[in-house]
Amino acid sequence: MASRDEGRGRAGRALRRRLKEGMVQHMVCGRDVALLAADVLDRKKGIGVVVMDISEKSSFADYFVISSGNTTRQVGSLADDVRRELEKDGAIPRGAEGTAESGWVLLDYGDVIVNIFTNEQRALYQLERIWGDGEVIGLEQEP
Repeated sequence: MASRDEGRGRAGRALRRRLKEGMVQHMVCGRDVALLAADVLDRKKGIGVVVMDISEKSSFADYFVISSGNTTRQVGSLADDVRRELEKDGAIPRGAEGTAESGWVLLDYGDVIVNIFTNEQRALYQLERIWGDGEVIGLEQEP
């Protein structure tokens, strides 16, 4: 079995490397943003990081990125890390909803919605079940 660094998040790291090396000038699609957000969450110890392609089921977004933190402090830290890291690559959220204290932070990147929950809120809202007919994208895939 691949280690955490060898498997999960490989696509996000590969895209970030290509951005830094100038092989691509900017992220070209929502999938890139979703995979980079998932990579950040995975590296920062987000729990149960999932990327779902909901483009065939939704008119408001193409991808959901879902993760959890054990505490409200971790949820806030994860949200801050995603904002900071994606901003370095030119992705600025259109909006944000919720607070770490509420147990759910939503970052709106247009075609990509990043949802970061406490474990309790994630179990309550069950986005993976509600949007379960969306395709789950493996984080090790190349963008």
